[in-house]
Amino acid sequence: MNVITKSVQLPDGRTITIETGKLAKQTDGSVVLRMGNTVLLATVCAAKDAVPGTDFMPLQVDYREQYAAAGRFPGGFTKREGKASDSEILTSRLVDRVLRPLFPSNFHAEVFVNVMLFSADGVDQPDALAGFAASAALACSDIPFECPISEVRVARINGEYVIDPTFEQMKNADMDIMVGASAENIMMVEGEMDEVSEQDLLGALKAAMDAIKPMCELQTELSKELGKDVKREYDHEINDEELREQIKQELYQPVYDVTKQALDKHARQDAFDKIIDDFKTAYDEKHAELSEDEIEEKHAEADRYYHDVMRDAMRRCILDEGIRLDGRKTDEIRPIWCEVSPLPMPHGSAIFTRGETQSLTTCTLGTKLDEKLVDDVLDKSYMRFLLHYNFPPFCTGEAKAQRSVGRREIGHGHLAWRALKGQIPSDFPYTVRLVSQILESNGSSSMATVCAGTLALMDAGVPMKKPVSGIAMGLIKNPGEDKYAVLSDILGDEDHLGDMDFKTTGTKDGLTATQMDIKCDGLSFEILEKALMQAKAGREHILGKLLEIMPEPREDLKPHVPRIEAFEIPKDFIGAVIGPGGKVIQQMQEETGATITIEEVDGVGKVQVSAPNKESIDAAVKKIKAIVTVPEVGEVYEGTVRSIMPYGCFVEILPGKDGLLHISEIDWKRLETVEEAGLKEGDKINVKLLEIDQKTGKYKLSHKVLIPKPEGYVERERRPRNNQQHQHNGQRRQNNQNRNQQDGSAENKTQE
Repeated sequence: MNVITKSVQLPDGRTITIETGKLAKQTDGSVVLRMGNTVLLATVCAAKDAVPGTDFMPLQVDYREQYAAAGRFPGGFTKREGKASDSEILTSRLVDRVLRPLFPSNFHAEVFVNVMLFSADGVDQPDALAGFAASAALACSDIPFECPISEVRVARINGEYVIDPTFEQMKNADMDIMVGASAENIMMVEGEMDEVSEQDLLGALKAAMDAIKPMCELQTELSKELGKDVKREYDHEINDEELREQIKQELYQPVYDVTKQALDKHARQDAFDKIIDDFKTAYDEKHAELSEDEIEEKHAEADRYYHDVMRDAMRRCILDEGIRLDGRKTDEIRPIWCEVSPLPMPHGSAIFTRGETQSLTTCTLGTKLDEKLVDDVLDKSYMRFLLHYNFPPFCTGEAKAQRSVGRREIGHGHLAWRALKGQIPSDFPYTVRLVSQILESNGSSSMATVCAGTLALMDAGVPMKKPVSGIAMGLIKNPGEDKYAVLSDILGDEDHLGDMDFKTTGTKDGLTATQMDIKCDGLSFEILEKALMQAKAGREHILGKLLEIMPEPREDLKPHVPRIEAFEIPKDFIGAVIGPGGKVIQQMQEETGATITIEEVDGVGKVQVSAPNKESIDAAVKKIKAIVTVPEVGEVYEGTVRSIMPYGCFVEILPGKDGLLHISEIDWKRLETVEEAGLKEGDKINVKLLEIDQKTGKYKLSHKVLIPKPEGYVERERRPRNNQQHQHNGQRRQNNQNRNQQDGSAENKTQE
């Protein structure tokens, strides 16, 4: 067994170890990555040949976490891992987006990358290590791959950039970004921030590059040591260079002319389709000798070459003439129109339309019972702000059925969630759910979701700290040229044919989230800074449009929104409010019609009371506060007679708090029985708390002090205690004690 181990140190001295040659040896490449008690296994397998007709990179990345890694059982009936969680899907996407551009453009064999978490102690965050492990597995294989990459998490803690911080360190971070890069170039960025500046983000990217470079060098050494620096040969494309040149010569100019016409999306696509369709028709007429299969093969090749022609024409038109596909300038934002409350019944709703991209977003406000339980391997918590993003096929004019939520929808929704979540006050008592339905798409629909989400939140009366807007940026830069163009508010085609898709969201005071995919080499920090500053100007323009429609959140919730009152109670009273088996809290809910939730947080009871009307809330709150209220001597209470005794009655002055109303304290006149006063169980009676016994905590009540004393009333003299009787009782107790001692001595002698 040829086991090879290599290590690299993080800036703070922690060590990451890569080991290969021990596990999963039948794969094309496998490594075990270890940092502290966190252990990942990454494997990669690639098919030997491509599926005929494949003209894309069929890469599948799966990151999965085993519950056994943290010593836990999975939830659910089957008690085993099921479909991937959202967090696993998001990590898979982070790795995929870095790896995919580095496979050769003509390599079309199916590639499967699997990263599995086998051990974790909850100290180090494993998702930050998945990209490093996946790339190392590729480095140990002969699968064609341009260069090693790695990923790190960068957090800013107390003004310092920390690489791959622990879970505990993240509690004090105001920046959390994942960066994927090769030794020379940034490939991917995604994360959230607490209103930081563009310069702060650039500083984090530079810190990430410094940490990633030695990780990439380690993989290069490992590949050479294994003899895997020479990759396998492959032949996945059949190319007709004569046809390629013919298409370039004949179709470039017509495509360039269409590009300059500033047509809308569908008209432009129809014009592009007509150019290639006419070429295919003419080609078929000239090559009638070809069989049907041969013609189909030539058409597939022609489509591939035509894509390259369209890409070159669009890029040259922007670089040479500054003309974009829709006729805008490079920093120009498409027309925007917005509307709030387009729907009558959702708690908040808004439409945001930017050019040919449109989001209809609704906001729903719920109680604590509506929170989402997150039950991941290393995270068991509740989410009180949810954002779901839907991208139906009709939004791009496609005639196909809508299926289940895909990875793209989860990723785009997560970005918008990160952008907005920090602006919802922590003391806002509601659980909040935003749902973005994309109705049109030609550009960044995730950024449209951020903008529509801001309006929907404000329309619902959520007291946002600050409104948030977002924008997607693009880049055109050909290799070897100094000329480049940064594009604001990119179209779908500009994303597909360009070199960068760079999204930023933020308030007027700073960035809240970002996502970046870079497809070109040698992107300098100077270009990146220009893109960031141009994005800032675009974001501010869009934010201004939002504030024209909705300057601030509504002062009050809409009439049909359930009302919530939140307050705290002492920890010691939580049990009293709930009652044995939940009896007390259930009874209060039945009597008032309100929904009551209570939990212990930081040593206090957090109570939420919700109901459709204020009367129900007030009634429930009154009952709860009565339970947690401590009775005070001298206060008058309206009590309920709970039981009748010969010597008096017990009166409940507060829920769960009974006191004795002695028969002598019911009335000024002498009573032989309680019934003479007309009292029975269930009656209401006003009583005053006279005394609380310091030893037993019992309450002494009086009713007679609340009624006028009869004229001529004479207080009865108390009979003096009989001292002789007292002495007799004391002597009797002493005799009993002596007798017990004598019995005990006799018993001991018997045992001896």
